[in-house]
Amino acid sequence: MFAAMLVAGLVLAPFDVRHYAVRLEPDLATQVVRGEERIDLALLASGREIAFDAGALEVDRVRLHGRDLQFRRDGKKLIVDFGSDQPARKTLSLEVRYHAAPKYGLEFHPEQRQIYTIFSTSQWMVAVDAPSERATLDLALVLPKAWSALATGDEQLVAHVDREHDLHRWHLATPMPSYIYGFVAGAFRRADLPETGTKLDLLVDDAHAQQARGAFAATADMLSFFADKAGVPYPHRRYGQVVVTDTIGQEMAGLSLLSNDYAEKVASGERTVGLIAHEAAHQWWGNAVTCRDWNEFWLNEGMATFMAAVYLQHHDGEAAYAEAVKGWRARIDALRAKGVDKPLVFPDWNKPSGDDRAVVYQKGAYFLHVLRGELGETVFWSAIRDYTRGHFNASVQTRDLQQAMERASGRDLSALFNQWAYGKR
Repeated sequence: MFAAMLVAGLVLAPFDVRHYAVRLEPDLATQVVRGEERIDLALLASGREIAFDAGALEVDRVRLHGRDLQFRRDGKKLIVDFGSDQPARKTLSLEVRYHAAPKYGLEFHPEQRQIYTIFSTSQWMVAVDAPSERATLDLALVLPKAWSALATGDEQLVAHVDREHDLHRWHLATPMPSYIYGFVAGAFRRADLPETGTKLDLLVDDAHAQQARGAFAATADMLSFFADKAGVPYPHRRYGQVVVTDTIGQEMAGLSLLSNDYAEKVASGERTVGLIAHEAAHQWWGNAVTCRDWNEFWLNEGMATFMAAVYLQHHDGEAAYAEAVKGWRARIDALRAKGVDKPLVFPDWNKPSGDDRAVVYQKGAYFLHVLRGELGETVFWSAIRDYTRGHFNASVQTRDLQQAMERASGRDLSALFNQWAYGKR
């Protein structure tokens, strides 16, 4: 896919990012990050200017083959001017230097000695945020020597920088959307988990180490379960989970973040392992099979919500699944009573409300439950495997899921998809 051509009425050249190489120096004391980045891209049509997502980054310099380029900001967009039209199919390597004190997207917790990303990648690196835009990544972090860290990709090395800092490097070889790039670093310890093939990393602070071992003990079983349902093995060499100070839960390529509070509640029996399963499910549905644009976000979140409940059915029994379905149904009824129910495919996903998110998560999951009941176990799971295999490491639309369900069942499912996904009668 390619980056958008139109920003604030400007006609910009479309392009495809192939690779990002980023070196970051986050400073816990000042809560500032400094970055140097190389962006390898190919122009898909001739043009003079291109646009990136850059959040609130303070861009200091943009260069092309050693030559400084003019650039300007248009809201959260960084507009780069080549100075003259560049031909189509030309490959370019831009160099960007920047700094920032992010208000979100990169969390600094000095008291706990933790730094970690939260979804908004363009708040800590220049990128293209669109979920359909995939690229490989080299990420390097300069961190205090005593710290542990995990990030998207395979860890390549840890090298000495100076008396107080080391350089950690990771390489993501499979092109993936930038919104699932990320890292976590801090004063963590590694806790062992039972493994059945995939290397598992669990980072946690000292106070929560014992609780986390119990809370995350089922991780290997989850990965095996989802691989079977997907018909595709877990797609990375290792899977990392980190228990951090505060998060609602976040998936990234090859790792997930969950909160101390959640780990405590799972360990005490107050919460299920559903959120752990939800983030693990995203390694297939969301990260590898990704909605083409945010208007069809339900293909990420509705699927992960449904798959987490299916895992609870496997792990805890039929009552656990029935309870999840009951909750989804109640939330849909509440949306309808309030007059805010919507089709799963949105006309736009600008400033979504909490009710909009309920449509995507709970209504999306319930629709998959409806399809499961309508088609039966054998046909439904055959369709899920066909859909997942056929679109692995690619972008999808709702019609791709519909076609997989129709191929597996030999039925026209237009009425169901029109009712739930498109809002047509």
